[in-house]
Amino acid sequence: MASSTPSFDFDLFVIGGGSAGVRAARMAGQRGARVALAECAELGGTCVNVGCIPKKLYSYAAGYAEAFEEAPGYGWHIDSAPRFDWGRLKTARAKEIHRLNGVYQGLLDGARVTLLRGWAQLVDGHTVQIEGQRHTARHVLIATGGAPFLPDVPGKELVKISDAMFDLPAFPRRLMVIGGGYIGCEFASIFRGLGAEVTLLHRGAHILNGFDHDVREFLAREMGRAGIDLRMNQEAASFTRGEGGEIVATLARGQRVAADVVLVATGRRPLTAGMGLEEAGVKLDERGAVVVDAEYRSSVPSVLAIGDVSTRLQLTPVALAEAMVVVDRLFGEGRRTMDYEYIPTAVFTHPSVGTCGHTEMEARSRFGEVRIFNSEFKPLRHTLSGRGERCFMKLVVDAKSDRVVGLHMVGADAGEIVQGFAVAMRAGATKADFDRTIGIHPTAAEEFVTMREPTVG
Repeated sequence: MASSTPSFDFDLFVIGGGSAGVRAARMAGQRGARVALAECAELGGTCVNVGCIPKKLYSYAAGYAEAFEEAPGYGWHIDSAPRFDWGRLKTARAKEIHRLNGVYQGLLDGARVTLLRGWAQLVDGHTVQIEGQRHTARHVLIATGGAPFLPDVPGKELVKISDAMFDLPAFPRRLMVIGGGYIGCEFASIFRGLGAEVTLLHRGAHILNGFDHDVREFLAREMGRAGIDLRMNQEAASFTRGEGGEIVATLARGQRVAADVVLVATGRRPLTAGMGLEEAGVKLDERGAVVVDAEYRSSVPSVLAIGDVSTRLQLTPVALAEAMVVVDRLFGEGRRTMDYEYIPTAVFTHPSVGTCGHTEMEARSRFGEVRIFNSEFKPLRHTLSGRGERCFMKLVVDAKSDRVVGLHMVGADAGEIVQGFAVAMRAGATKADFDRTIGIHPTAAEEFVTMREPTVG
């Protein structure tokens, strides 16, 4: 008697070879599933190729400029001015990214994942077409991530998106950044550190929308102290080429600002266009993101979506965790879960930002009465460095339970410091637990366990 179970080419077909897609394909393959992955670009996605990794490498490069400036305060004599070689940095970065591309290829090969090169389109809930060839799968996972969004402004062909900033032909003497989100602020800090004159225009009143208000204000002051020209409540209406080859932005209020390179960093959009998703019955939201339920299933049950292409939180580590949950549910015991509360994150500005949990405003709305602990100080490093950079730390505490529900920092190595405290917050640490913890002296991190008197509440 013939089996009524449909026969598919693969158990899982992953569209997108970024961090989440490769993780899902690899883990499913290791569990014995027949897996295919489609990708038309380099493996690793945005994070590896034009996002987290190259951005952090360039942030390190900018940090050396700060170290050269600080060195005389610690007895070092630098007889000639350090010279920055933009071409050498680009070459070194490209070599490392190429190595990582190979690592991702090796991970897929090791899990016996079939890699298919080309643009994938969904035909129906079980069929994917690439370069005219159709493949069937029991489950289809959309993990295509997102892409920079460029507003339809006159002269937009003259500006750059974030993807292009790592390989500019020449280092810009003047850089204009449009947008005050984390991408805009990070590139502004990096290029200022590397020696460019930087102007940042933002249509809002404050940078870093969604972050704690004290963090936003403190970082803006520090970026201004570093020489970045921050112009809030400004919006570019058009771009033109000047007589000297420069790009001139005409602002909504009529002012004109010139720069050698203009970066437009006004947000990202899910990468779903041209994939045939809606035609196959997959519901998208107003931004083009795949609408998913608690199990990451779309409106077509056999089609799932994770990472930046879905309606969930847009962070690489979150996408990786979602991949693990999906694979466990499809090919494992289904015990793994995902909790979106108390997820730490960092912004690699100079100084950097690290945060976990709720902002003060969010905490007041959710918990009612809160206690706030703030501390601002000059780090020990800068008592001799000659630099005026300061550090800011903040704790938000639920007054009823004494639980620390928000932890925020602006300062050197903020991401490294907050990562450790995030474990304690996930475990439900109270302010009393923080107070009982012995600090490591002398460190900036010890300030989080030595703040005794609330500043508010």
